[in-house]
Amino acid sequence: MKLAHFMKYATLAASLAFSTVSMASDWKPSGQIMFDIGVGAGGETDAIGRTFAKVLEEQTGWKVVTQNKPGGAGIAMLSSMRNKRPDGKTIGLAVNLPVLVNLALRGKFLPFNLDSFDYLGTIASSGLDIVTLGDAPFNNIEELVAYSKTHDGVAIATDAKPQELIMKRIAEKTGANFKILVTKSTAAQLQLLLGGKAMVGLPSGKHIPYLKTGQLKLLASANSTRHSYAPDTPTLIEQGFNLFVDPSFFFAAPKGLSAEAKAALATAIDNAVNSPEVKTIVQNVLATQTNNLGPAGTRKMLDDGFEGVQVLLK
Repeated sequence: MKLAHFMKYATLAASLAFSTVSMASDWKPSGQIMFDIGVGAGGETDAIGRTFAKVLEEQTGWKVVTQNKPGGAGIAMLSSMRNKRPDGKTIGLAVNLPVLVNLALRGKFLPFNLDSFDYLGTIASSGLDIVTLGDAPFNNIEELVAYSKTHDGVAIATDAKPQELIMKRIAEKTGANFKILVTKSTAAQLQLLLGGKAMVGLPSGKHIPYLKTGQLKLLASANSTRHSYAPDTPTLIEQGFNLFVDPSFFFAAPKGLSAEAKAALATAIDNAVNSPEVKTIVQNVLATQTNNLGPAGTRKMLDDGFEGVQVLLK
């Protein structure tokens, strides 16, 4: 399976970041801004979103009211946003992969598509790993596959469709015996792993302390590149599987913002994303750096990602 250029934007970020945004004007919202986070409270996305909202309010002086709108990692939030006025008083934070997978699988049943919104930027891309217990008798994907064939399968915990599809594609290619356990979060994955109910997981962020203690170890990076915290662990691509996903956190608003509102919001978002507070929370939660693609770059990321997801789903 070939997923060339699936969500690889590092070389385009600088040129695309603000190509559609002029200098911010004196525009400001006529009332409070509702900042909707497309997941439930307590997780990585919520922690990042609430820190961002706090900084946005402090930097701009605007009143920012944060609320969680869980459901499909952004599907419910975007569905409700579809009916809001494009007055600059509604902003949403979602994760690209669950949205793109849902659009590819059941787009005709959703009340929106990628043309339904104005995009304002991104906050970061998330690392994604394939991990196992520290004492597991395999150290890479090839050894995992071999083990699954001789030990009545391997239970694998995932919390999102793209991760599940990656493991299914590996099984299809190799004949591996994987038993997929679908969870609701990275925290739930870790509970299954550390509790001995799963041998492999595909977490993001929260597993890193367990790598340091040796309770978990990496089998592969499921991103397009290796990770700074594990430079010796190869990607799936390097291990012979042309598969990867690069989850990205993006900002959207109702379609039809005025040029002035879009410019002001995009500039304010960029300032907040690049603040020390947001950089710190992103580093602590995701073990990565902030990365704002800007309005044009965000739309391109979603368009290209949608094409890549369709290939992954075949």
